[in-house]
Amino acid sequence: MSPLTPAVSDRDHASGPADAPITLVEYGDYECPYCGAAQPVVQALERHFGDRMRFVFRHFPLTQIHPHAERAAEAAEAAGAAGKFWPMHETIFAHQRALRDDDLRRYATDAGVPGAVIVDALANHTFEPRVREDFMSGVRSGVNGTPSFFINDEKYEGPYEYDALRDAIDEVLVGG
Repeated sequence: MSPLTPAVSDRDHASGPADAPITLVEYGDYECPYCGAAQPVVQALERHFGDRMRFVFRHFPLTQIHPHAERAAEAAEAAGAAGKFWPMHETIFAHQRALRDDDLRRYATDAGVPGAVIVDALANHTFEPRVREDFMSGVRSGVNGTPSFFINDEKYEGPYEYDALRDAIDEVLVGG
């Protein structure tokens, strides 16, 4: 199994307590239909495990097949800089077939981020280096497709259906 490189830190977007016994990391692409299908699975896992699990999302835009994925990731980062990463993240996944710049600006405005902030960030590629850092960490961690999950820094190789991920997390909880 491939280890997560680098380990989760304060630079990551995390939901849940830092001291949770389980950290689930997803490398995802906002335009990937499989990542879109995994989104409700992750949300259900968060509800199921509650404070026992922290969820971290890292960007892995597959730009060769998803032309809007990198811009969506940059927009999510811009929203994150305004303290609105998770609302933007959820909105992008809810509308992953509409990811043009105008759409991203509208989603940001709906999340409480001034549209001009997103427009400026996209025009200047302000958050492109941050998205690229996530992508390269995925490459170093052995990610070759999306979604890719890591449970407590170890790559999860099973299916991303709810029961399979829940059972894998339960196994780590019992064994750890």
